[in-house]
Amino acid sequence: MREVAVIGVGQSTFGKFPQKTVVEMGCEAVIAALQDAALRAKDIQVAYASRMYDCWVTGQSILSELGVSTIEMVNVENACCGGTTAVRGVWKEIADGHYDIGIAIGVESMTTSPIARKLIPPPKEDFEGQLGATMPGMFAILARRQIEKFGATVEDFASISVKNHHNGCLNPFAQYKKEFTVEDVLKSRMVCDPITLFQTCPNTDGAAAVILCSMDVARKHTTKPVKIIGSALLSGEYKYRQEEITVSLLARKTAKMAYEMAGVGPEDLDLVELHDAFANEEILRYEDLGLCKTGEGLRMVRDKATWVGGKLPVNPSGGLLALGHPLSASGVRNIGEIVWHLRDQAGARQTPNAKIGLAHMLGGVVGSLEAGACGIHILAR
Repeated sequence: MREVAVIGVGQSTFGKFPQKTVVEMGCEAVIAALQDAALRAKDIQVAYASRMYDCWVTGQSILSELGVSTIEMVNVENACCGGTTAVRGVWKEIADGHYDIGIAIGVESMTTSPIARKLIPPPKEDFEGQLGATMPGMFAILARRQIEKFGATVEDFASISVKNHHNGCLNPFAQYKKEFTVEDVLKSRMVCDPITLFQTCPNTDGAAAVILCSMDVARKHTTKPVKIIGSALLSGEYKYRQEEITVSLLARKTAKMAYEMAGVGPEDLDLVELHDAFANEEILRYEDLGLCKTGEGLRMVRDKATWVGGKLPVNPSGGLLALGHPLSASGVRNIGEIVWHLRDQAGARQTPNAKIGLAHMLGGVVGSLEAGACGIHILAR
């Protein structure tokens, strides 16, 4: 398999933009990625696009506005992991030698979707969801288990939100640019005890795009290509096999695959972008990704090891909590964030001398508290 590099990244500003169409936001991200790569739209040979709601030939709708046609275009949906799935699709096309240049696009308009603009409803066949096991409910159960098993406090959870909203203030693309204190977070409206409003990701509109190419092409455009050295995507088991609900076996298996492909371990990482739909979730993902041992995530929180400027910055972008979470766009966007850090282009949130970064995304639930899909990419300069 050939080495694959990311040569262009772009995203729209995230926020609530009911006046903007999915095509407009998608074009904004694609144009930014093309400009970043110094490529023309007609240079694109293959495209994968992801959108969860109101899907209809997403890639074709966006790229036709830029004059791109008669190429292979694949549209995917994989819940919050859709954007990651699109990136992996393009990565495989290039690594296998089918194409030399491709683009992955993730886009979502949560405020205009009649399904998503309020509360994402569970499907009719989801018996537990119909009884109240919605995303806030499930993560509240996890939070209670973290309190009981590991001695976590609501202040620990709130401090994650404080960190990520601080980082959002450093990101010009973020939906929210406001500093919060632990007290602010805990006093915000209760959503599902113990999770409050400022511990949850918002409904968000936005798009992101990344352009991937073979290393031969990359070397014609830059002397410092960012390589994808690890790529893994797995589905969950869909059954009640978790001995401990705070442990995602899916995420741990996916991380193991990605680390083995990349030839690195968690100790080699300089920064991480991960799925933080709820503040308490971020702590669990530290452990799933091997950033610390099981049960030691709280120490990383209390030592502020994952802040910008800390030992291992996590979600320097602001994460889903502050940057926002347009579902299918997030898995593309967090790869772009890693690329900016590896290029030393992340501005005030820059991770000094970053060489290796990991982008993680989970998506969906089928039959238990385990996610339906998990995707991880490891990038290096």
